[in-house]
Parts: sequence; C-alpha cells; structure tokens
Amino acid sequence: MAKQKGAEGRPPGMTDVARVAGVSAQTVSRVLSGHPNVRERTRATVLAAVEQLGYRRNNAARMLSSGRSRTIGVVTLRTTFYSRAAVTSGIEHAAQAAGYTVSTATTASLDTSAIEAALSRLADQGVEGIILSVPLTHSSPRIEQFTRAVPTITIDGSRTDATEVVAVDQALAARLATRHMLDLGHETVWHLAGPEEWLEAAARRDGWRATLEEAGRPVPPPLEGDWSPASGYRAGLVLARIPEVTAVFVASDEMAFGVIRALHEQGRRVPEDISVVGVDDIELAEYCSPSLTTVAQPFGQMGALAVAHLLRHIADPGALPEPASVEPRLVVRASTAPTGAPAPRREKP
Repeated sequence: MAKQKGAEGRPPGMTDVARVAGVSAQTVSRVLSGHPNVRERTRATVLAAVEQLGYRRNNAARMLSSGRSRTIGVVTLRTTFYSRAAVTSGIEHAAQAAGYTVSTATTASLDTSAIEAALSRLADQGVEGIILSVPLTHSSPRIEQFTRAVPTITIDGSRTDATEVVAVDQALAARLATRHMLDLGHETVWHLAGPEEWLEAAARRDGWRATLEEAGRPVPPPLEGDWSPASGYRAGLVLARIPEVTAVFVASDEMAFGVIRALHEQGRRVPEDISVVGVDDIELAEYCSPSLTTVAQPFGQMGALAVAHLLRHIADPGALPEPASVEPRLVVRASTAPTGAPAPRREKP
C-alpha cells in the first residue's frame, strides 16, 4: 500500500496513526513500545493504522538540519562464526571511510518475524540504508515494505523484490574444491554440507553434485552439519568408518577442523588416507595440523562492495546496478594429496 501523508503533506506522525485507529496518541505510544497492558484488539487496530499510513518512528527530529543520519544499518545473525564477523568488519571499515557510522541489528534466527523486527529497529533509528547480511530464503510482505522504503543491499544471495544483491559464487567455490580432489586422482568426493535452510549451503551442495555428475563420478549421500566444529567432529566419526572415503569437501573451515580431529582420533590420516578441503580460508586454516586446503572467500571485499553499492543506491534509488558476484579462490595447503600418497618421512628422534 502506498505511503500516505499526514496533515499539510508532512510525513505521517503518531497523531495521524491515533486518528486513523480511533485511539489516543498515548495508546499508540504504548502499542509501539510493546507495553503489555494493551488489549489485543486495540493493538491490532493500531498496527493496521501504522501499516496503512506507512508510519515509521525515527530519529529525524534529533538529526542535523540536513535531515541525514549518515548511518548504515546492518542486519546479521547473532553468531560467533568467523565469516559473519569478517563481513561486518569489512562493512564497518568501508562505511567509516565514506563518513558513515554503522548500526547493527542482530537476529537469533532466520524466521521472517525476527528479520522484520531487526529491520524495524533500524528503520526507527532513521538509517539511510540497510545491508541485509543474512541468508534470507523466504521474504514477507513486511520485509518487502521495509526494503522498498529504505535502500537495501543483500549479501549471501538473499532475495527480495526491492533489493540489490552482492554475493560470492558459492557454486563455483564447491566446483573448485571438488575439481581439485578429482584432479588429484580421487574416484569421488564426499560432502559435509551446511544447514539445508542456508542459501550458501544449498549452492555449495549443488556445485559439488554437478561437478561429480559432469565427471561421470558416483555421488555419495551428503552429510549435514550446522557450521560448528562439533558438527564436523560428529560427521568425521561417521566418515572414518566408511573405508571407501578418500576425499571430503566440507562446507566450512570450522566444520573441517572438527572432521580432521575425528579422523585423527579414528586412525585415518590426513591427507595420506583422506584429503579434506574446507571453505572460507579463516585465519586459523593455515595453522591447523595439517594446514587446511580451502576455498577463500573475500569477506572484506564483500563488505566494502556492499557499502559502495548501497551508497550509490542511496544517492539514486531509481538506478540499481546489476547484482555483483565476487569470485572465490582455491588455496592449496597440506590437507590434500593424490589418492594413495605415501606418508611423509619423519625424522627419528
């Protein structure tokens, strides 16, 4: 629904919401503040008026006379995973260089209601644009409304009707990893995937499967983890009991660390018995034992590119560039070797 104006053509305010809802401005304030002592019927009426008018609380009255907040909002998952932190760091550095500050709204889940709440918090702060750094698999009318009202860029391949996309080619990342191990002579490559509901996990799984099928190789049943080293460890215990496994493509470095530990504990050597490739190239990848072959994702570049596109979008919302795709890069280290490679010599003490 088109956004309506308040009295004398100004943006709608709280008094306009109160008038349309047939309640007092104080009641509107209580509803928008989440006050518990409001009848559900009244709450629904007020929220319907908010939706009808396109009313949005913000800090405009407290901004400089220019009316600009010079603030970018970021929606991201509440997680300790390195990739999330690295992208956010890239966003913050690029925003600071452009004279903007960053306000981050974290969400504990990928539910549309949680993402709607995060977007609402940022809109209320008067941000000039939003970077949606979550793997959004399903949109909603409210998410679409937010992204139409505020210039928005998405990372991780998320899609809404009104956003521009900055993403890494995750299918290519999987192809690089899988092809590397086929070139080393492995008959096939097993796969530990990320959670099914994540877009990047699905793209990596599809790229892995397509590479094996194009090469005429058997496609083993994929295992699924949750991005954590613990889930990699559990999958590694399973893989260690399958004699024909000689190569494993793991959808993240952190899961790969768990896989390698489990294989080691079960007497399967890496890479002499089983080669392992991860994705991300986090800082620890070079220092695990053996050092991890992985597909590097340019997290800082992604963040900077997202900021650059968002600032162009803010300056000219009607001129959206094409979606930007960043290519990953294979980094070969010591966790992969030709199938049947001999164990390295070790000096006697």
